[in-house]
Amino acid sequence: MKESCLVIAGEKSGEDHAMTFLPELIESLPDVQFYGVGGSRLESMNVELMYHLKDFSGIGISEVLSKIPFYYKALDEIVLQVKKRNTKTAILIDFQGFNLKLAKKLKNLGVNVLYYVAPQAWVWKPWRSKVLEKNVHTLFTILPFEKEWFRNRGVTKVKSVVHPLMIEYKNELQDIPNKNIADLDVRALKLLVLPGSRNVEVSTLKPIFERAIKLLLEDGIKIELGIVKSESVRSEHYDSDLKYQFDWASTDLAKALKWADISIAASGTVTLATGLFHLPTVVCYKVSLFTELVLNLLVPYKGPASLTNIILGKMIFPELIQYRADRYNIAKHIKEMISSPKQYDTIVEELKRTESLLTGDDFSVSDYMKNVIKNG
Repeated sequence: MKESCLVIAGEKSGEDHAMTFLPELIESLPDVQFYGVGGSRLESMNVELMYHLKDFSGIGISEVLSKIPFYYKALDEIVLQVKKRNTKTAILIDFQGFNLKLAKKLKNLGVNVLYYVAPQAWVWKPWRSKVLEKNVHTLFTILPFEKEWFRNRGVTKVKSVVHPLMIEYKNELQDIPNKNIADLDVRALKLLVLPGSRNVEVSTLKPIFERAIKLLLEDGIKIELGIVKSESVRSEHYDSDLKYQFDWASTDLAKALKWADISIAASGTVTLATGLFHLPTVVCYKVSLFTELVLNLLVPYKGPASLTNIILGKMIFPELIQYRADRYNIAKHIKEMISSPKQYDTIVEELKRTESLLTGDDFSVSDYMKNVIKNG
């Protein structure tokens, strides 16, 4: 039987992270069959998909709860395939709720679990560090402070990697256009809409973003509008009565970020990308009232929500959470940014520090994983 390796990338951001090491890993192991959960990018590399990521991703406790039967069935099917194929190595990428449960099952089967993108246990559930130490062969962290945090809580095998976005956009980050809005009196504002990579995100946030844009247009602000669309989101969620001059696929995110003056974005990995590309951004996050109640009761973390703000250690991007994520607040923050070129320039200068703070250990992730797959 052909040697195999399980890969679980249950969300779009996880698949994007995988692209920073998986192509090289697959090329170096032509005799290994990679299979599991992912999207079209993994499928294009002949990763055999048991489930497509568009069926996996969820946001908020209420949506995840509704999918529990699906997730348990998927866990059983994946474990069955691991046994059938006698798989000895698994690469689990982010998607912590599902992947931590899977890691326990895989450990019991003697599978070496390579966990890429540490769960944000420093936000809530710090006890997850014990779960990781017990069930994971190696934990890969992508934020600069995480390696020490997990080591201090008993996780012995931790590797800090340069953030995947730094690898994915290595070439594009070399020539970022100078961002300024001093000439908005003679040209339109280039406004980029980044509504997320999940169906529920886009269906919830995009209409709010567009209502804010309409307020700006009613105030006489000239706008050139662009949007980045995710392949994991159903096309009907992108229907709009607004005219978008530019429409990018998620694979062309860097082009969109270089083009824009300002963006409105769903909270997530993309808000770190906007920071790396020096793009002032209004960050929005909205979940169900039930999810909000549970998070307020259980999560002690009270710091920033967006990754750029977390990395920089200050609130550079406005964060509009829950009821504050409405058209009036979004429009207000955009008008504040464009009314003062000096304030805008200050934000851009702060964002230029982001790249220098995303450091990691000096090693090859693909070579490390190859060694585990071949030698255990």
